Amino acid sequence: MKTVLITGCSSGFGLDIARLFLARDWQVVATMRTPRDDVLPPSERLRVLALDVTDPQSIRQAVEAAGPIDVLVNNAGFGVASPGELTPMATVRQVFETNTFGTIALTQAVLPQMRERRSGVVVNVTSSVTIKALPLIAAYSASKAAVNAFTESLAVELAPFGVRARLVLPGRSPETRFGDNARAHMQGMDSEAYAELVKSVFAHFADTAALTTKSQDVAEAVWRAATDPSCPMRLPAGADAQAWAAGLR
Repeated sequence: MKTVLITGCSSGFGLDIARLFLARDWQVVATMRTPRDDVLPPSERLRVLALDVTDPQSIRQAVEAAGPIDVLVNNAGFGVASPGELTPMATVRQVFETNTFGTIALTQAVLPQMRERRSGVVVNVTSSVTIKALPLIAAYSASKAAVNAFTESLAVELAPFGVRARLVLPGRSPETRFGDNARAHMQGMDSEAYAELVKSVFAHFADTAALTTKSQDVAEAVWRAATDPSCPMRLPAGADAQAWAAGLR
């Protein structure tokens, strides 16, 4: 029975990814910064571990506790909403520390066992904003674009060892808490210089007819990336992400 380790499982995409792998008879190591036992169905195939991807000791302890890992899903991250000019450098560093450096650090910790076994898959969940530029999320987009570049180069390096690396690019998902969490890192939205731009962006988000992504779309895309060797390097997840990737919007 194969084992998947997933980060950021307390809610949103990570939670549904964990649910799907459990439903399909995998052993699941669901990691969270603050572990909770009430968000996933009880199962003998489930372990919930503490993991802060910005803490090297936490990474080391989680990887040791997890044991052999067949698939690593780097999903943990948070959003930042702010005009690029007005994003404090402390916030830029914070978003890169989690979204980019945390992903790289955990991947580095897991790869030796995969390389030695000559099998394994790394699935990095980034964002469709790396397909189509959007305003007010420059720092967030940069943090995810960096993971794309890291993953694509990594895939070439790992191929001789029988290890795959793939990307899943979700679209906007109002049904998750991602937007609410991003509000904690929202700055500069009251700027007079960017008032019209902010107004237009929020009007678009309020459009209920706009294409969006469902959490289940992302879970299915991660499943395909993890289990289908013919899966493309970049896999858009969700109606909006797929439309952007096809150049339709």
